[in-house]
Amino acid sequence: MFSLGEKIITQDRTKSDKKDTSYEDDPPISKREKNEESPRLSEEEIRNLTLSDEKIKRYMRIYQEETDKYAIWRGAVTEGFKKWLKGEKVYTRAKERISLYVEDSVKNDWQDFINGNKDFPTFSELIRQSVNTFIDDSSRVSNELSKLNPTTISNISHALKEPLTSIKGYSQLLLESEEFKGKLSNHIEETIKNIFDQSNLLESIIKNFIDNIKPDGSPYDILLIEDDLPTIRLITNYFDNKEYVCKGVVSGAKGLEELKRTIPKVILLDIILPDISGYDICHTIKTDNDFKKIPVFFLTAISESEVKKNFPTSLADGYILKPFNFSDFDIIFKILNGKAT
Repeated sequence: MFSLGEKIITQDRTKSDKKDTSYEDDPPISKREKNEESPRLSEEEIRNLTLSDEKIKRYMRIYQEETDKYAIWRGAVTEGFKKWLKGEKVYTRAKERISLYVEDSVKNDWQDFINGNKDFPTFSELIRQSVNTFIDDSSRVSNELSKLNPTTISNISHALKEPLTSIKGYSQLLLESEEFKGKLSNHIEETIKNIFDQSNLLESIIKNFIDNIKPDGSPYDILLIEDDLPTIRLITNYFDNKEYVCKGVVSGAKGLEELKRTIPKVILLDIILPDISGYDICHTIKTDNDFKKIPVFFLTAISESEVKKNFPTSLADGYILKPFNFSDFDIIFKILNGKAT
């Protein structure tokens, strides 16, 4: 059996690993170009960058390979790329970032302190000990969180991500709306871009943290993969009242991870999820020898014509459209009672 999600991840990697052929004919990048710290361009040249210029294209490639950062973002030259062209330091490694956040005066104070107290660690050792302690604490916290009810975990996820969704939405509106184009100063536009980027980063951290909480593998009847918290509450309560256990998870990755612990009798699957398409999740489940017999039903607000178009390739067993009536779940009860044909 392959690891669930492997097929989807492999496909994504294949896309991201494709070689950028737009610079194939460029000569190799010299050490001097990569490590150069003197200004690469003058202030005047930086102010009047011509992105079609071959020299600028080459510098963009070097910058992106060296820092793993974008030189152009949403059609605008990034501040990081401009600093790099000026010969300024662009921090890329974790160690450099740690050094950036700790002032030299603090390091010197600690060194003076340990000079008279030999039992205390050096500054570097102190950082390593702090990291190890954080990892140990995170593991312990994760173990404690694993005892929480799945609905409580969903509530936490929703409460953390809801404000970020609003921030991202307004930021994107300001950046892309025709009403504000050309009216924002460069400083304000860069600040909004940074807010948008940081919101995406924080949302990703929250998602990964929640997904890494591993609840007990207690048996249940229905696995509900749905990112809308009120819908999870409504459906889980409905089936609970019918004396069936329904477990809700808020992302595709979490759903695939859940299948490694417990095999449900049926899966209800939203199509539009924050991480992986429901179509891809269904296809992954249905092409896995250990899970292909689990009935999978889409639960979606997508139009019926769109669902039907993708239905054959997804290999799903059926679909229920939102807004739904509880009578729509009659087929689910037949499966649970072993009466489905």
